[in-house]
Amino acid sequence: MNILFIGLGNMGAPMAAHLANAGHALTVTNRSQSKITQWLGNNVGQALPSPDALPAETDAVILCVCRDEDVEEWLIDNGIINQLSPGALIIDHSTTSAGLAERMATAAAENDVFFCDVPVSGGQQGAENGQLSLMAGCAVEAYERLEDLTAPYTKAIAHMGEPGCGQKTKMVNQICVAGLIQSLAEGIHFAQESGLDAEKVMSLVGQGAASSWQLLNRHETMIKGNYNHGFAVSLMHKDLQICLQEAKVRGVDLPVTAIVDAYYQQLESGGNGDKDTSSLLLRLKQHGKMQEEP
Repeated sequence: MNILFIGLGNMGAPMAAHLANAGHALTVTNRSQSKITQWLGNNVGQALPSPDALPAETDAVILCVCRDEDVEEWLIDNGIINQLSPGALIIDHSTTSAGLAERMATAAAENDVFFCDVPVSGGQQGAENGQLSLMAGCAVEAYERLEDLTAPYTKAIAHMGEPGCGQKTKMVNQICVAGLIQSLAEGIHFAQESGLDAEKVMSLVGQGAASSWQLLNRHETMIKGNYNHGFAVSLMHKDLQICLQEAKVRGVDLPVTAIVDAYYQQLESGGNGDKDTSSLLLRLKQHGKMQEEP
């Protein structure tokens, strides 16, 4: 297929590479020219000359950007949505609001184009290894093509419903992950403050009911104070704000999510927005020191 891939960050670059390696014809673009140059230096493809010059016969547009505004800018402000032929797919792997997905689907349908909100889980490691989990919100008639196209970087995929349902499913994912990371941070912090060998403790409890992906993959780096892995604090804070806004509209109480989001906001305000989400342990350590000060 002829694919335009928008967004060559930590997630997008390896995903686009998997598609190129699978034999698809890739045209790529990104806000920063350096990332385009870097990607083209390692993969077969071409750069998009300008947003109003989509290659002829583009079968699909795939986005992996950050915010609602980014998706709207690329598709609406830059006119990409109006350049696609009837039947083309737009696959948005960004994490956005459900309302944005619903609006984009309506706009795409006016041109007989399918908009699919397909947020992913698995982080940078999952993207690099082609082991992502995809949550798809799209029309039934678009799902089979979507499933086939994304197969090179997919471990698991499910059709969750109409546009917007993929984003709501990702909200569930982020709600669960936030609570897990905070619990893991507290467990490690308690072990360290109690004079235990924290790594030994985590290795043991990770074989029982306390086990989780976060514990198995992050406890060692957390104990070492290494927070340069995967998903950034600033992005998690953005995602949890989306969760909390959606919950407010629906009258759903998310007390733990609200607390953990406030902790991420504290980290971001303290200059730690680029650290990964496991840095909740760093916040605990810093908070403890602040409490001890006269």
